Amino acid sequence: MFTPMQSETGQLLRAQHHVPQATDTVILIDNGKVYTYAGAAIRISKYLDWPARMFYAFIIIPSFISQPVYKWIARNRYRWFGKKDSCMVPTPEFKSRFLD
Repeated sequence: MFTPMQSETGQLLRAQHHVPQATDTVILIDNGKVYTYAGAAIRISKYLDWPARMFYAFIIIPSFISQPVYKWIARNRYRWFGKKDSCMVPTPEFKSRFLD
């Protein structure tokens, strides 16, 4: 399930799990534990279909290595992949996975 961090549900989850407001990355709450940055991205991959699921193997990389790599990719993603002028309009199936 997904929710925007700015939504009422997102703010409630942030407060419940003590996630600082300054956190500016993807946040994963999995079995009551909070993950951010590379930790969240790597753990999210285990829920995806193949071949994206294979990125879960990076869980063995220590965070002092994976965090800077994640942040470097995040800083450069628009330069490498471009930036869209508008957001995707979710299909009804995808929309049903949002909490808000």
